[in-house]
Amino acid sequence: MQKIKNIILDYGNVIFMIDFDRVRKAFISLGIKNVDDFFGHRGQDSLFDTFDKGEISVQQFRTGIRNKVGKPGLTDQQIDDAWNSLLIGVPKGTHEILLALRAKYRTFLLSNNNELHYDWCMNHIRTTYGVADNSPFFEKTYYSHLMGKRKPNPDIFAEVLEENGLIPGETLFIDDSPQHLETAQVCGLQTALCTKKESLAYLIDYHKLL
Repeated sequence: MQKIKNIILDYGNVIFMIDFDRVRKAFISLGIKNVDDFFGHRGQDSLFDTFDKGEISVQQFRTGIRNKVGKPGLTDQQIDDAWNSLLIGVPKGTHEILLALRAKYRTFLLSNNNELHYDWCMNHIRTTYGVADNSPFFEKTYYSHLMGKRKPNPDIFAEVLEENGLIPGETLFIDDSPQHLETAQVCGLQTALCTKKESLAYLIDYHKLL
């Protein structure tokens, strides 16, 4: 790995743990058929893409779920609970790692997110760790639903790089989705895949980032 000056980190399953099997089961319980084609790690229905880019409101998202399921009687709470079921939380010690990285590098957060998940995640770190949001841990945070763009499209990487004057070859991007890393590599970034076995802490130690 070449000299690293900047690090861009994904949020889900890099910093904030999520469980796709939990949401899969929750969607099945709502009555969604072909659930693996509907929402998953590598692909999802266009409804989620538009929600991730902030192109539809929370209420429009809920209406979309009702239409996909064919159950107009589903309550807002049922839908929100199912959708948020994949969210677990930030493991202890992770925020300390982020602070250590920020002290040595220019660090940024780049997350595919949406209004419902964002609110749940911020409430979690506020009640669990006493921080209002992720701003203490990064120079700047980027969320797809506030940008109108989402990974793996190259324009979202271009915006972060250009806005902050980052040289791609000096920038490491850490994400848990191979398709996001592929685009980052095309954009000239160095990349590292985060997995359950090769966690953020593991990658930092393996690449001697701290």
